[in-house]
Amino acid sequence: MTMTSPAGTTAAAPATDAHALTGKRRIAFASYVDENYLPGFLALLRSLALSNPGVCEDFVVLHDDLRPGSIAKIRALHPRIVLRRVNADHYDSYKKGDQDNYLVRKAYFILDVFRLREYDTVITLDTDMVVLGDLGELLKLREGLAAVPQFFYGQHKLNSGLLVIQREYLSDEFCARLDRCGRSGDYELDKHDQGILNAVLDGDFVRLDPRYNFVKRRLSGDLPVPDDTAILHFTGRHKPWQGGEAGYAQAEERWRSYDMSDAEFHAAYLSASGGLHHDLIVHYGTPHVARTGNVEAARKVAAAHISTGDYQDAVDILSSVRIPLDEAWPHEVLGHALMSVSRYDEAKTQLLLATAAPNRAATAYARLAQMAWVHGDNTEALRYATAGMSVDPTHRSSRLWAQRAAAVPSQEQGSAEDQLAHVAFYMDRQGNAGDKLLPESVRSAFGPDTTSRRWHSVHAHRLFDEAALQRVNRRRGLVIGGGGLFIPDTMPNGNSAWQWNVPDELLRKIDVPIAVFAVGFNAFDGQSYRANRFRESLRLLVEQSSFFGLRNHGSIEKVRAMLPAHLHDKVRFQPCPTTVTRQLVPDWQDPARRDDTILINAAYDRAGLRFGHDYGYFLDQMAQVVRDLGELAEVRCVAHSLDDEKIVFDLRRQHGISMPVIPMYDFENDEIRDLYARTKLVIGMRGHAGMIPFGCGTPIISLISHPKMAYFLRDIERPEWGVSVHDRHLAARLVERSKDLLADHDRTVADVHGRQQELWKVTEANAADLRVILGG
Repeated sequence: MTMTSPAGTTAAAPATDAHALTGKRRIAFASYVDENYLPGFLALLRSLALSNPGVCEDFVVLHDDLRPGSIAKIRALHPRIVLRRVNADHYDSYKKGDQDNYLVRKAYFILDVFRLREYDTVITLDTDMVVLGDLGELLKLREGLAAVPQFFYGQHKLNSGLLVIQREYLSDEFCARLDRCGRSGDYELDKHDQGILNAVLDGDFVRLDPRYNFVKRRLSGDLPVPDDTAILHFTGRHKPWQGGEAGYAQAEERWRSYDMSDAEFHAAYLSASGGLHHDLIVHYGTPHVARTGNVEAARKVAAAHISTGDYQDAVDILSSVRIPLDEAWPHEVLGHALMSVSRYDEAKTQLLLATAAPNRAATAYARLAQMAWVHGDNTEALRYATAGMSVDPTHRSSRLWAQRAAAVPSQEQGSAEDQLAHVAFYMDRQGNAGDKLLPESVRSAFGPDTTSRRWHSVHAHRLFDEAALQRVNRRRGLVIGGGGLFIPDTMPNGNSAWQWNVPDELLRKIDVPIAVFAVGFNAFDGQSYRANRFRESLRLLVEQSSFFGLRNHGSIEKVRAMLPAHLHDKVRFQPCPTTVTRQLVPDWQDPARRDDTILINAAYDRAGLRFGHDYGYFLDQMAQVVRDLGELAEVRCVAHSLDDEKIVFDLRRQHGISMPVIPMYDFENDEIRDLYARTKLVIGMRGHAGMIPFGCGTPIISLISHPKMAYFLRDIERPEWGVSVHDRHLAARLVERSKDLLADHDRTVADVHGRQQELWKVTEANAADLRVILGG
């Protein structure tokens, strides 16, 4: 069993590689580059960034003779360059007499690119290409080997330069076929084809539109480049950087538009319209700001840093330039960055400057309200939030902070010495339903009374100051728990770099027992904790804690990797209490009958990290799922937050499918449990759209877009109850597994109960230890 006794024993932990757990596609571009073709490759990199400003995938550079200076030029144009040397000696037996040296080298590249094992999709680009249009269609391809058919010699051969290669071709088996063909010499290597590859494929490839590999020869006679051309390929011996060729002036002018200095390129990218990729903004914007001192560029770079949780870098870039008093937006972004590293007084100054501009005032006032609330000043918070709404009555953030500031705190009824203090994220009305339920669920693991008679609430996002410390130290213990508190960007602060805003010096002064209970490590695939501040705060927390329980073994392994070895055994398994709801709710009764419904939940926070380039595919697959499952039961959308309703709007708009919405964000805790207990099956993407129904005894299937979903399913030894949102056969697998679980529903429910019982054993064992630690 993966569920073990809690104390010092070590479970067989699941793999914690995020990609392996989520199945998110890893995509890379690839080119073979030598010194002669370096000018072409640099133009290619510039064209890719300027024509697809929101795309930033790894770019694999295969080479055998690049000089350090050349490599530096390449790295300056792309933040995710991966250098690989080709193994030219391996292909000596393939060489064909007096063939052009570049063609032989390119043959090496074509063969070497199939030996890349780190990626699910590889897009090859020749160095004599420039990208003129959107490559989104290529990034969404998921099956086969795709290329443009040859223009001159018939449709059974592919044209050189562009290939879109999927995982099944990036394999030892396919490489062996290429090797056998290469050594046999049974292929043609001429200036128009891929030789070995064409011989092996024999026409078996996915045909792409010619606009993705539009060869120069089609423009003979100085014809203009068609407007819909996505990739222009300068085939032939005469390259634009070598002087070009007569009869192609208009085509070569398009190439020359990308032959620019780094300074010109950086300025062009930063002024581009549309969604710019945050990594590219940082890569190009940082030297541009250093060179020019441009305030608007600094704002864009700072905003990009904020979007990835690099708050100190955002402070640094904006602090390096002089911001005029009347430039409101940079002041607002700097204020945001400063408050995120807990430099609150400086942040307040910047945000007050930003309130002078009507188009930034509402956001600035909302941030001022947030800071006042963080410091416990509800009166000041309400004043700022009201000012924000007076500027923009529809401003959602200002309205949220007004509601928080105006809320009447619950009256504490018990004596301090009988209470436990409880650090948690206490969700607002219409907030995430799972997070709303969590604090009560944590408390129920310590006894049936979850009210203020036994509990003193400490909101994790409020600054833990001396007054808060005194209140906690008057209680008999401190419980920290209620969700994935180990995440860097939900409510950033510079004191701990996780959700509890606690300075180290005050954490050290807590003199009552500390129990960290069922907390999760919630970083997404592609998200990381970059600052040492988090590691230092985490280590201190573990050292100070009498009990340190994480809610899945994946989180345990992630946290142990950040700690010194002597602290590893303090980190133990404590399942999320929502997973054992049936054991914790007093007088729980399983439903006598269930509604004939299947509930679907999709999540849209950090959508880029969840879906990558696959959201359109996911939506298409879910349309089929809703149609097919509709034959078994009524399919409804259960929305944990307002944003979760997006799947309903998108399915109706793009597929004509209507699905009722259950606004769970408006539910009370008993209503949440009751609904999940009465349905037949829940297909959920949020962690607690799986854990809560499971705890209520309801079968689940997880739509995996976050590692924590897989962590939980491995802990209960049911990984087959999860399907990646990137799965190539998502609809078929979801429908098949749904039918399996529904076919003998009583047996499936009994299995859920059995899995839950194992989690309950761990929770009971931990409870015995906690009674000793906390004194009752």
